[in-house]
Amino acid sequence: MKRRTILQSASALLGLAAPWARAQPAFPSHSIRYIVPVSAGGGSDMVGRTVTERWGQLLKQTFVVDNQSGGGGTIACMATARAAPDGYTLMQGYVATHGTSPATRKLPYDAIKDFTPVGMIGGTPNVLVVNANLPVKNLKEFADYLRQNPGKVSYGSAGQGSLTHLTMELYKQQVNSFMVHIPYRGIAPAFTDLIGGQTQAMFPGLAAAVPHIRSGRVRPLAVTGLTRHALFPDVPTLDESGFKGFDAQQWYGVVGPAGMPPAVVKVLNDTLATTLALPELRERLSIEALTPKAMTPDEFGAFMRADIARWTALAKAKNIKLDA
Repeated sequence: MKRRTILQSASALLGLAAPWARAQPAFPSHSIRYIVPVSAGGGSDMVGRTVTERWGQLLKQTFVVDNQSGGGGTIACMATARAAPDGYTLMQGYVATHGTSPATRKLPYDAIKDFTPVGMIGGTPNVLVVNANLPVKNLKEFADYLRQNPGKVSYGSAGQGSLTHLTMELYKQQVNSFMVHIPYRGIAPAFTDLIGGQTQAMFPGLAAAVPHIRSGRVRPLAVTGLTRHALFPDVPTLDESGFKGFDAQQWYGVVGPAGMPPAVVKVLNDTLATTLALPELRERLSIEALTPKAMTPDEFGAFMRADIARWTALAKAKNIKLDA
């Protein structure tokens, strides 16, 4: 009798649980926090706000953009990694937080294990530019100039260990020439000195370089990536010019805390891919020279692992190791 009573009680509890399970609201049932690891304003913030505005319309929920700058993205990454893995806290990961920083710094987070990849947003190439007064007009002339002026050419970057730094180090490695590295606190002051002639070259993201190229104050020599960019079709890629390994780019994607439910990730990834296919969104992002590129969560996870591996190898070869 005791066994029968226990079974009857269990059946009754299951009967009560079934309606509760069916009553669970579909995801998402309320607003989503979207952490952007930079201050408000600027290209990265614009990308996040532009994408989430359209994405939210598709999901019929609001994205609340939360700008958390500081620590080279560490503050934002830690806030994301510690959040509940329910899909209601997401972060705009990018090449620094999930690429160059893990390759060059000791971080309080694991860029792979502490996050769930949701999907790629897109990327923009880097562009090798020189001061307009430098007597070079193409890659060959620049390489020759470096050899003829050893130790006399300096280049700026957005900071030690940044993509603008590591990309130029990769170029130096391939041409076997020396340039003095001048790190700045951001790309804007680096451009100020490049235009003023205090430095002679730089490898910024194309979006940041566009106004200076169009004004004629800097000269583009080549872009990263495997295809020429539509904004400057006459500027060759490094790949077509014989420099391999320059498919690196300034990229943006979406991650969440580790352990997110696969069903929630699928909803987010499917709707993000649909959002990125909108012609109006693609046109808006083209202002930042950014090309949308949807990926599955698995593809995006593999992409991040490959990017970290690429820059880790270069950092070891060049002995670039920074404090956290």
